[in-house]
Parts: sequence; structure tokens; C-alpha cells
Amino acid sequence: MEKIAIYTLTSPLHDERTVAKATEAFLGSLGLDFQLRGDNYADYGQHAVDLIYVRTGGTEGLFRQLLPQLRASSDRPFYLLTSGQSNSLAASMEILSYLRQHQLRGEILHGGAAYIRGRVAEIARVGEARRQLRDCCLGIIGAPSDWLISSVYDSEIIGQKLGAKLVDVPMHELLDLIDEKGESDPSERILDALREVVTKYQLQGFTLRCFDLLKTIRYTSCLALAQLNAEGLIAGCEGDVPAMLSMMIVRALTGVSGFQANPASIDVEGGTALFTHCTIPLNMVERYELDTHFESGIGVGIRGYMKEGPVTVFKVSGDLSRHFVAEGQLMENQSKPDLCRTQQLIRFDDSSQLRYFLTEPIGNHHIIVPGHVRGLLEEILQ
Repeated sequence: MEKIAIYTLTSPLHDERTVAKATEAFLGSLGLDFQLRGDNYADYGQHAVDLIYVRTGGTEGLFRQLLPQLRASSDRPFYLLTSGQSNSLAASMEILSYLRQHQLRGEILHGGAAYIRGRVAEIARVGEARRQLRDCCLGIIGAPSDWLISSVYDSEIIGQKLGAKLVDVPMHELLDLIDEKGESDPSERILDALREVVTKYQLQGFTLRCFDLLKTIRYTSCLALAQLNAEGLIAGCEGDVPAMLSMMIVRALTGVSGFQANPASIDVEGGTALFTHCTIPLNMVERYELDTHFESGIGVGIRGYMKEGPVTVFKVSGDLSRHFVAEGQLMENQSKPDLCRTQQLIRFDDSSQLRYFLTEPIGNHHIIVPGHVRGLLEEILQ
């Protein structure tokens, strides 16, 4: 699939040779790898990024005539590229106002070459993430843990909005596969059994009712989940479907699954929260140590040390009607003995957002991802 296609809107009142010369100069200055489609919109919507270059003023009526065809081809926002010459910006503003009057999304791409180039790269990144989400199949191995009383989900809405498919996998299938592995290392048996489930159901990710393993084989899945996340799968804990969806969205945008964790303590006045869990993707940490699982004291838990610096905290609800996203700084990796083994102290850039956890949280688990990616997350959830 070609990455960027540029289509044009031009008023017949303007001299085409003059406009073509200006077009060549403007598009050449952007430094984009694109295909110029001109006024032939036959394949609109079939590229990672489709831009409509409003070359001149007087094109508003032309766009209105095109709109039914464009809407039939794509449900993505309309991106209006403008050079600012020949009243193109004014026409783009009129078009965008028209779109908003009809509850349609759009954006004008206008400014310096570096800004436009960066914004197009972000749009392409979000477009690719949406494609990955449409094609993914996610497993629920077992069922959500009994204590996740608010972490419900709606498979039909998830399919409609994200395109992701949810598959229920009976817990006994995994347990039978683990039993078949004999008396080898428990972590390896769990890892191999999970890989077989992934292959059988063609999963891009899953969430596991992991505490059931403590009762049956007397061991934890923490290390296996950490390894599978590092290998490119989504591997979530406790059968938490909203957390799994949040991880899948994060991975599609950033390439890492994120750290599924819950706040252990919150300091609203100080602007910090301590997030903990007993597993973390191995490709997210600079180093790690193995300890016991915190709640049970058996098996293996991971104490991971992630690089300090910018992070984003994220969560979507199971029906995708709500989400939370906040940026901050990972200040310190802690190792207190009375908490889940991986412990991250995060200072929020906007300390008022900490009130969310105390007044309207979306469950207890949240996803922590390196870097500041709030804008990308907000855009993909539009």
C-alpha cells in the first residue's frame, strides 16, 4: 500500500500552468514521499494517508459535490493541505467549517514544512495503528478475575469501533497443555502452553486469568507474560479485558505493550502516584530481578527497572465510551518488600489529573508506556 496520496482541488478560474508551477514548488518543499493523484479521487481512502490539497480559493462548491463520494470511500477524518497561496487557506477554513456543521471530522495542515511533515507522520502512524487494530484477534483465557467487578466489556461494540475480535478460550485447555509438558521448569511449561494457545486461535494478544495457576500448578505466569510481551504479543494479567484493549492500542501506536499496573498509593498534593505489578514486558526495562509473586509468595515475580523519564498513563473502558490519558515523568523505580515487585513512582505533569483515580477511575489497572504519546492516543480514539 502506498503511504501518502495527495489529491487536488482547483478552481477553474485559475490558470492551470501557474497553479501547477506553484504546486510543484510547494509539494517539493515538504520533503514527503507521496503520489500525486490530482483530481482523480477513484482510489481515495486506500492509502495510509490521503491528503486533499486545496490549491486555490473558490473550491468550496467542488468539495461539497465530492463529499458523498469521499464519505463512501473512507470514514477517516478529512485532511486539507494548504500552502496559503491563492486563498487556499480561506477556502480550507470554509470547507472545514462545513464539515463540522455536518458532524464530520477534519483538519487543516498549514504552516512550515517541518510542521506539516511531522503532522503527516503522526497521521500515518495513527492510520497504521487503526489497520492493526482492525485485523487483530484477542483471546480471553479463562475469564476475568472475580474481583474485577467493574471491568466489563462489550464484544459487539469493540468489534464495531476497533474491528478487534474477542475469542473465549477455556481455562482447561491451557491447564491441559501445561500438564502435557511434564516436569520441566514451570515458567517454561506455561510459556510453551501459552504459545500453543496463541497459535491455535491465531491470536495477536490475550489476557489470562492468571491467579488460577496458583491454585492448580502452584506457580505464576509473570515471567511467561513478560517474555511474550517482549516478543510482540499482548499478554495481560487477571483476565482484564479493558486493560488488554488498552495494551493493544498502545502497542499498535508505540510498538510496546505497556506496563499493566495499578496504583498502590497516590499523593494528590505532591502530584505523584506509585504504580505496581509483578510483571512487566522485558523489552521495556533496562534490567530486572526475579523475586516471588507478592500476594502468594510463590512462583516468580519480576522487579523491573525502566528508564526514568517521560511516560504516559492510559486506560480505555470495556465499551470504549471512556478513556483516561495523562503524561508525566517516571521519577524512580522502587523495591519495597511489601508491594508487587515492579514499582514505578510517577509525577504527573498535571497534578489535578490524579483526582481521576479517586473520583472516577476506569477500574484499577492502567497502562504505562514510555514517552509522551497523549496526542496520538487521543487521535486514535476520536
